[in-house]
Amino acid sequence: MNRKTRRAALVAALTGMVLSLALVRPARLAADGRLGRIVFPDVTLTTQDGEDVKFYDLIKGRIVAIDLIYTTCQYACPLESARLARMQQILGDRMGKDIFFISISIDPEHDTPAALKAYGEKYQAGPGWIFLTGKQSDIDMLSKKLGLWTDPSLTQDGHSPMLLIGNEATGQWTQTSALDNPKYTAVMIEQWMGGYTNAGPIKSYAEAKPIAKAANSGAYQFKSLCSNCHTIGGGDKIGPDLGVALETREREWLTEYSVQPDVVRGRKDPIAAMLAEKYKQVRMPNLYLTVAEVKDILHYVELQKSHAAEVPPAAAPTAVAISGSSSPASPVVEPAIAIQSALARDTMVGVVAQAKALRDAAAALGEPAAAIAAAAGDLAQQTTIGEARTAFGAMSEALVASVKNGAVVLGAGNRVGYCPMVRKSWLQKDGPVANPYYGQKMLTCGELVN
Repeated sequence: MNRKTRRAALVAALTGMVLSLALVRPARLAADGRLGRIVFPDVTLTTQDGEDVKFYDLIKGRIVAIDLIYTTCQYACPLESARLARMQQILGDRMGKDIFFISISIDPEHDTPAALKAYGEKYQAGPGWIFLTGKQSDIDMLSKKLGLWTDPSLTQDGHSPMLLIGNEATGQWTQTSALDNPKYTAVMIEQWMGGYTNAGPIKSYAEAKPIAKAANSGAYQFKSLCSNCHTIGGGDKIGPDLGVALETREREWLTEYSVQPDVVRGRKDPIAAMLAEKYKQVRMPNLYLTVAEVKDILHYVELQKSHAAEVPPAAAPTAVAISGSSSPASPVVEPAIAIQSALARDTMVGVVAQAKALRDAAAALGEPAAAIAAAAGDLAQQTTIGEARTAFGAMSEALVASVKNGAVVLGAGNRVGYCPMVRKSWLQKDGPVANPYYGQKMLTCGELVN
């Protein structure tokens, strides 16, 4: 990582503190005459959808996480946005309800609403993630009031990677590094800013995991810098599967691109150009890794691939199974998983035939599976993958409900998956998450919940 970026992240982590601030419009401050309060300029900005909004209206009564970005940034911004994308998945259906992300462009001349919308799509920004542009003078003033402004001459890319997190209703505010672990930051948002009554039980230090040692630097670097955008053997994420990349690219090229991606792109490297086209122009940031650090990461990827190859493909699930899963699976399970597998691979091949088989199997189970049969019948009539995914969602909800109430037996080696983005479930074989609603675009989005 850029040495300046690293220092900024460390300073942010060490100096973050909860600020008891009541954030009010200037008009309200003048009305009640109270002093000692920080006043945010109630400037008018424009969202990625072209809507003019008052800044205060975006934070009023909400829990928010605010950062500064610009769409052509090649250093901290891609990593910041990737971490917010992961936090969005962790926070699930609270996003867009009481929790909101606000990313403000510091390059409004270039970052039009259309540019911000395209940028958000690269990171699968969902409901509750707002991108803002506006007048440069308004953005500079707001950035300073937020405490996020940095002298552009002192940083590599014009700003420091900071995140302001707060709850306008309670007046709790804190600043942290935008490059911090997304799971940790999500806990801060949910528990600290959600009110102390929502905080989970305090754990003992005895439960803390040991800090990674130098021998495990590859694992540490991958988990802290790479895992938000890449998997190892789990399919493409925001960026390519590093397990596949290790098999298909020369080690020398991977090392150089990881050390200085901006230089490789600058000389019009054909592989770099192809990757940019395939992954929606999401640029790998220059993290200023050393050659030794990159070699450690690639060695870790290699080890993980070899460990995965040693695991028998039909290994029993290690998670707690749904009651009855040791019994033979009900006849509706196999065709449902066949449909899930096809949709996860972005194909309609076999979907209609398997939907008919599922409908008939559900009908044979009688009244307890009537909802499954009806939904499967609807799925069997679909001709496009988009419509099939919608119908598959309805069928899966009925099927998973029957698994939970015991009407359908899941069977050994089968799992229930859940996608927080679309808030729908599915059945699949045990193994890596294979999301049928997004397919290859976002294959590993979600989790196996049983």
